[in-house]
Amino acid sequence: MTGTDPAKPTAEVVLSARKVRKHFGELEVLRGIDLEVRAGEVLCVIGPSGSGKSTLLRCFNHLEKIDAGRIEVDGELVGYEPHGASGSRLRERRPRDIRHQRERIGMVFQRFHLFPHRTALQNVMEGPIAVKGRPRQEAERRARELLARVGLADRADHYPAQLSGGQQQRVAIARALAMEPTLMLFDEPTSALDPELVGEVLGVMRDLARSGMTMIVVTHEMGFAREVADRVVFMDEGAVVEAGSPAEVFTAPRHDRTRAFLSTVL
Repeated sequence: MTGTDPAKPTAEVVLSARKVRKHFGELEVLRGIDLEVRAGEVLCVIGPSGSGKSTLLRCFNHLEKIDAGRIEVDGELVGYEPHGASGSRLRERRPRDIRHQRERIGMVFQRFHLFPHRTALQNVMEGPIAVKGRPRQEAERRARELLARVGLADRADHYPAQLSGGQQQRVAIARALAMEPTLMLFDEPTSALDPELVGEVLGVMRDLARSGMTMIVVTHEMGFAREVADRVVFMDEGAVVEAGSPAEVFTAPRHDRTRAFLSTVL
């Protein structure tokens, strides 16, 4: 899947970000981000370290609180709700409501964050049982299906310490999928892996993209972005500098800053 699928512009908007700003003290790390992702679309976000990519991703599920702007997933404000007579003011949602929103937004981090004292199967089962209240038998059946999907059916009873980094990351992907999200966020999911393990994780992500999963991927894997993305966004200094199809961004970038960055990574 390369380039822009002509059917995608008519698909419903899954994520909408409007004029999103974020500060850490005096440092403004996101400077008015506008972004839209439609159902079934794969958006890859690239850019130098410190450009705000990972912070933006964490704002999408309210792991970081934004200072201005609005983020909506499936038409619902993330982390906030209208407040006051006019509804123009916002207040933060209750923690329980925020947790409920996150059920629809799967996230895979650079580090795997698996429970070390639980097997791969138990790690994948945990969310559906504890959060969604699924019966244990149903959760186990689904967890085994997902482990098979990521190529780990024979590792279900292994603990994280018994798995390679690539296998742990694939368990983390299965765990996120177990919550049946409408949107998957990947924060440089291969950056902590040894080079020989990167391919197995990217392979799972390619399969997810082919299945129609809506995905936002912060990545330094330019080959993956060129091959799998419907759109590529280049960020620098907290702003979207350029956005377009992989062919547009990688082959004919319009901005000097994009060309300078790509010359160092391609």
